[in-house]
Amino acid sequence: MTTDHTIKENITAELNWEPMVVADHIGVAVRDGLVTLSGHVESYWQKRAAEKAAGRVRGVKAIVEEIEVRLPPHILRTDEEIAAAAVNRLEWDGAVPMDAVKVMVQGGNVTLSGTVAQHYQRRAAAWAVEPLWGVRSVSNQIAVMDGATPLVDPSEMAADIRHALHRAWFESDTVTVMAKDGAITLGGHVENLQARKLAMDTAWAAPGTRSVENHIRIG
Repeated sequence: MTTDHTIKENITAELNWEPMVVADHIGVAVRDGLVTLSGHVESYWQKRAAEKAAGRVRGVKAIVEEIEVRLPPHILRTDEEIAAAAVNRLEWDGAVPMDAVKVMVQGGNVTLSGTVAQHYQRRAAAWAVEPLWGVRSVSNQIAVMDGATPLVDPSEMAADIRHALHRAWFESDTVTVMAKDGAITLGGHVENLQARKLAMDTAWAAPGTRSVENHIRIG
């Protein structure tokens, strides 16, 4: 069993390994596999990079992210400038349907809303605005509504997702899958946060998926 001390040491090493992160500015606390990240970074993109780096470490069960985004003094951005940059970025992103996403910015906190046909489009919209200077957080409230695809038989849908999970090296008894009216519920257990996220991404990729509840446990 990996101890909290070992997890903390490995997270610190992983943060130092991650080129997008200045590890000296980030604090790490671990208790029973629950990781708390604190400190500050210069952009939301770096904040997300620190969270992903910590999630790669074995033994991490969950992450509480308390890192503050502090924009460098020589780079000032108003909410209006951030919103304009976000709209422009979304217009140039070929993965995001034109005029499907609305942007609201308050205090550097970006809220995305609207409706798209596929989950990858929802995710692409967030990825497009996360690296922008001045962004402190991104709340992705974009809905996924695939009106062009009819509802898939729940048993077939669950079976297809299980087969896809098996192709991704999940053992057949590791993750449970339930489907109803396009809503997927995942259960079971995996070794780390990366595997938990992979299972969720796999479920989202299934034709007809409209929502995913991830109840997979770590460890």
